[in-house]
Amino acid sequence: MNKKKKETQEVEVVETDVKEAEVVDEAVSEPEQELSEVDILKDQLLRQAAEYDNYRKRTAKERLELVPEITASNIAELLPVADNIERALQAECSDDNYKKGIEMIYESLIQALKKLGVEEIDEEDFNPAFHQAIQQIEHDTLESGKVAEVFQKGYKIGSRVIRFAMVSIVR
Repeated sequence: MNKKKKETQEVEVVETDVKEAEVVDEAVSEPEQELSEVDILKDQLLRQAAEYDNYRKRTAKERLELVPEITASNIAELLPVADNIERALQAECSDDNYKKGIEMIYESLIQALKKLGVEEIDEEDFNPAFHQAIQQIEHDTLESGKVAEVFQKGYKIGSRVIRFAMVSIVR
């Protein structure tokens, strides 16, 4: 009997501990809930900040990628002006000062284009990536695949072609 009393007392003690633990859990769970809400809001804020940072970096990268596109587009609009000035240089003129003025204008335009990174396309060997063949001719001194005549100069920025060179090539 003595044994049964001890077991009963132990059971009562265990039950009492469980009830006290539940009360303690309820008291702890309320601040834990508040803490978890704070953690959730903090996490959301960090995610929002990271998302904004990614957006800022992406738009900056897009802007940098647009600069060469815009530059090439604007330069393409100026190239006919350079062609016309070059034609004016080739025309016969009796006034040397006038011709010298046209040469100075042409040189300043070419220098401005060089500052923007624009280069003339090499006119010696035919390269379909840079040249547009509009005519094939036979030539005695030039070998096959060489550029015989340039009808319109081509221009590029780095490896990006702004305008293909129009050429005739040797068969």
